[in-house]
Amino acid sequence: MSDNEYAPSPWEPIAHHVERYLATDGDDGFEWHGAKCVIVTTTGARSGKLRRTPLIRVADGDRYLLVASMGGAPSHPNWYVNIVANPEITIQDRADVHELRARTATPDEKAELWPLVIAQWPDYDDYQAKTERDIPVVVCEPR
Repeated sequence: MSDNEYAPSPWEPIAHHVERYLATDGDDGFEWHGAKCVIVTTTGARSGKLRRTPLIRVADGDRYLLVASMGGAPSHPNWYVNIVANPEITIQDRADVHELRARTATPDEKAELWPLVIAQWPDYDDYQAKTERDIPVVVCEPR
């Protein structure tokens, strides 16, 4: 992934959050509205550029779980589209950087994992209730 050019988010609050987090190894930006965050680096599905997104931290042993909620919007977030196209990702959890392979949880896995993600961000239940799409849970495992 490191050979690709980084393209910051066009949405300034996201770009600024990523910049602060990376500059301080999460000392600034790890906590967000009472939740813990990680920085997820994906490769753009169309552009091939590196994209970084702060997401709620849900650790499960040596793997991480990501929730493609986008606040219950009717479409998937761009980072999820990127992961489907290019599943090799990195997650920075404070100063620790993990090289992972991402995949969408099966329906049975999602049912099992949903309580873990709700424990970290209870609003995920509200997001799922307000959209017709099935919000994916992404399982990120060591390569």
